[in-house]
Amino acid sequence: MTELVLTTFDWVPELPRGYVRDLRVRWALEEAGLPYRVESVPFSDRKEDHFSHQPFGQVPWLTDGDLSIFESGAILLHLGNLSDALLPSDPRRRSEAIEWLFAALNSVEMASLPWVLFKFLDDESKTPGREHMDNWVAARLKHMEAVLTDREWLAGSFSVADILMADVLRLVDRFDGLTDHPACRDYTARATARPAFIKAYEDQMAHFAAAD
Repeated sequence: MTELVLTTFDWVPELPRGYVRDLRVRWALEEAGLPYRVESVPFSDRKEDHFSHQPFGQVPWLTDGDLSIFESGAILLHLGNLSDALLPSDPRRRSEAIEWLFAALNSVEMASLPWVLFKFLDDESKTPGREHMDNWVAARLKHMEAVLTDREWLAGSFSVADILMADVLRLVDRFDGLTDHPACRDYTARATARPAFIKAYEDQMAHFAAAD
């Protein structure tokens, strides 16, 4: 196996720490027990080489030999192909996990991220657009509540789908957005109690703190 290298920022402000998306990749690598190392790029001075790996100047990206992969969902799919701990080997379950991975990104996070950004900015304005946004998030959470009421994990066994969905939901939970959705809240707590998440979280926090 070639060396896996995860690249993230050298530093970020305190507010997003613990939520930068390299955490999703760290979590997956820890779940699978895949050896890797972490490299950094400057947060405040993003150079041409950074954009050659990540066209939007964001993080993370993963290097696997001569492959350079950006976007957390794409990285998790790549890692899933390296480990049954991340994607089930059964074709039906595997397909289900991939469906839910995309659902986390395209159905849930698409609705929740704008809502979260308003929360980060402490913007409680009451406009028709904001009301629509609140209702959109509530509708997505209502659907997820129904799904998670009778499931431990989304595709039978824990998978990359759960890494993504739990990471999306825990950011909503940061602002008490899961208060009325106990199944979503319990699912998120169950996922983030896993040793691999705890290590990934602690490693990310230590990484950014070291640059202060």
